[in-house]
Amino acid sequence: MKPTLFVLAAGMGSRYGGLKQLDGLGPNGETIMDYSIFDAIRGGFGKVVFVIRKDFEADFQTKILSKYENHIPVETVFQSLDKLPQGFTCPPERTKPWGTNHAVLMGKDVIHEPFAVVNADDFYGRDSYEVLGKELTATFGLKNKYCMVGFRVGNTLSESGSVARGVCGMDADGYLTTVVERTAIECIDGEIQFKDENGNKVVLDANVPVSMNMWGFTPDYFDYSEEYFKQFLRENIDKPKAEYFIPLMVNELVTKGIACVKVLDTTSRWFGVTYAADRQGVVDKIKALVDAGEYPSKLF
Repeated sequence: MKPTLFVLAAGMGSRYGGLKQLDGLGPNGETIMDYSIFDAIRGGFGKVVFVIRKDFEADFQTKILSKYENHIPVETVFQSLDKLPQGFTCPPERTKPWGTNHAVLMGKDVIHEPFAVVNADDFYGRDSYEVLGKELTATFGLKNKYCMVGFRVGNTLSESGSVARGVCGMDADGYLTTVVERTAIECIDGEIQFKDENGNKVVLDANVPVSMNMWGFTPDYFDYSEEYFKQFLRENIDKPKAEYFIPLMVNELVTKGIACVKVLDTTSRWFGVTYAADRQGVVDKIKALVDAGEYPSKLF
């Protein structure tokens, strides 16, 4: 039995200026998702589920899904504003998606095994999929045993501007205790730093683990998420910008002692197209990996 890869591909990158999920960045027009699927297959995953918006289904089918035939089974599910639990109705003024954990809930009916959640537009690297695939394979038949890949913050910075990262706290056994979103992290004069709530500079060691939204869950996570989403809606349905994020749910389960989250170290270097100016750098980095033999010139 093999775990499933769940790819969050429903969002549009407002800072990037378009559907970056479909942007060809590899030497033969490969998208970042193509590299994710390739690495996932090498890492022991047995199925891929994409959550997308219905309005770009045709493009997605033509440009993305057709590539994976005969390589790995794929399915799609759809995220929309009106996909809410029974008894709730989306307010007419709501235009913003409900958030990443709402997107995860869209996979409940098609995922029944341990699964990983990743962003479509993040290049996570081969090692990260190997460590995550190995950990998830060991959780078959278990409940409340989650994990996340903790990227070393020094391996996740952008050359085009500051970044927001979930800085992780861990206990002595390597299990997650907190994830605190920190904005405007950047390297200045050789120091990785950000400003805290009081405006004070905080310097981070390059090896401090941060969340890049690369999670691993057992399928019981869906049941917790559905119940908590109802609570979230009761409190926030009239707040047009409120979002139901994965870390909100994870923090809820960890602080109540319901689940534990193992933080997995990786040597992989993250990169992505947070800003439009990042694009050429990503193209160059992928080319360097291909030239070094990490990936074939043509993936599929």
